[in-house]
Amino acid sequence: MTALAAAALFGAATPLAKALLDDMSPFMVAGLFYLGSGLGLGIAMIIRRLRTPAATRRPHRISRDELPWLIGAIAAGGVAGPALLMLGLSITPASASSLLLNLEGVLSAVIAWVVFRENVDVQVFLGMVAIVAGSVVLSWRPDDIGMSLGALLIIGACLCWAIDNNLTRKVSANDAMMIACVKGLTAGPVNLAIAFATGGFAAHSWHDAPTIGAAMLTGLVGYGVSLVLYVAALRELGTARTGAYFALAPLIGVALSFMLWPEWPSVAFWVAAALMTLGIVLHVRERHEHEHTHEWLEHTHRHTHDAHHQHEHDFPYSGDEPHTHAHVHPPITHSHGHFPDVHHRHPH
Repeated sequence: MTALAAAALFGAATPLAKALLDDMSPFMVAGLFYLGSGLGLGIAMIIRRLRTPAATRRPHRISRDELPWLIGAIAAGGVAGPALLMLGLSITPASASSLLLNLEGVLSAVIAWVVFRENVDVQVFLGMVAIVAGSVVLSWRPDDIGMSLGALLIIGACLCWAIDNNLTRKVSANDAMMIACVKGLTAGPVNLAIAFATGGFAAHSWHDAPTIGAAMLTGLVGYGVSLVLYVAALRELGTARTGAYFALAPLIGVALSFMLWPEWPSVAFWVAAALMTLGIVLHVRERHEHEHTHEWLEHTHRHTHDAHHQHEHDFPYSGDEPHTHAHVHPPITHSHGHFPDVHHRHPH
């Protein structure tokens, strides 16, 4: 459900971004989206900390070994990806851009399966194919397709985001809000700097406070909250499955567009909806169970005391669940249904 919620929020932001592009350059919109995300989540983290009793506060720190993964994710997805996308959008028809953006989910899954050895079975693969096929049907415009420079730039953006998704999975056990906040506070200023360097700071738009506020609020919800949910889904489902669910974002965006600008959906919309629904059903019906071994592991994340979290506490514990603290998983071998979540990244 978290992956679907992330897709819904991100998809809803797309038609709103289109409306904002009438008054701002693409880089300025992207910068304000990310900045609104980072600042909003930062304020939320401060409020969360103030509301947590001092005796039960546990630190949220990314380990030194995980920092390269996070830095790589920010560089690929927060800096290189948006830059390549905006450059590609400036010389590529919108319909072709929408079609090419479907490659993000495909490339994310390929990297997850080939490079990081995330498990995949026939049912999950077919579900991914159905969802991507639905995305293609939704955005297919045969007259606009071609391997122009703009198309190659957009494909490059998709590759950057696919790398971002897989690298973020490596740190997804950490506080999702902190990860999304750091990404926003890094990518926002970078994109605004690009807007400034390329003349995207139009005087009338920069001094239009309501428009700027709307952009930052849209970024907080469509990018910030969506990314928090996406990181949580990576923790529970793995990269390929989360990417498949997130591919529903274009369908949600189109559905919202129909509500904002009423018109009867085309046949392509219904075909795409049917294919994506089939893909979701195939994923939801997945049953992956076998005997597997958990190696010794120490990490920090939000958890309850289920079969994988039977541990003692070295601090005053009130019994409240779920809670967050550093804990150790001793080696154990057992069999149960599971996804490639943060505790089940074992070879097959």
